[in-house]
Amino acid sequence: DALPICDFGLMSNLYACEGKSGKVIEVKANKRTGEENFVSCMKKALQQHYEEKTVGIGGTFLIKQGKAKLHVMPQEFHPCPFDSDEDVDRWLKFYEMRAPLICQSVFVSRDPGLDLRLEHTHCFSHHGEGGHYHDDTTPDTIEYLGYFHPAELLFRVDRPVLTA
Repeated sequence: DALPICDFGLMSNLYACEGKSGKVIEVKANKRTGEENFVSCMKKALQQHYEEKTVGIGGTFLIKQGKAKLHVMPQEFHPCPFDSDEDVDRWLKFYEMRAPLICQSVFVSRDPGLDLRLEHTHCFSHHGEGGHYHDDTTPDTIEYLGYFHPAELLFRVDRPVLTA
């Protein structure tokens, strides 16, 4: 379904940089062998290595081959707060989308008490598909190529008063 709007709503995790050349972390992965997605695997590696230290990473990755499960939010916001993640999943619209997909990702090894979403990735393409990345759906043929950089500063804007 093509939506004729380009509004921004509700929430976002952003990584800002100056766009200068420099050292990056290159990550290549072919074939998913476990249950966790590409971003969750990198976040888990950070958690294991840095333990109690908060490390934020931002970057871009390409799904070169395979397909991925992405969601797009319905045009109208839900009129009432959700009671569970299951309620949110029933409201969202999930699609299987094909490579190539260009994905912008931000993830944090742990929440330092700011009530952060620990990972957030959005994808787009030049063939009209895109949305919020959840996982790949073709573990045997998936191929990822990513470039990432650690964050120097982490901050929260408009922290919610109440969360689930």
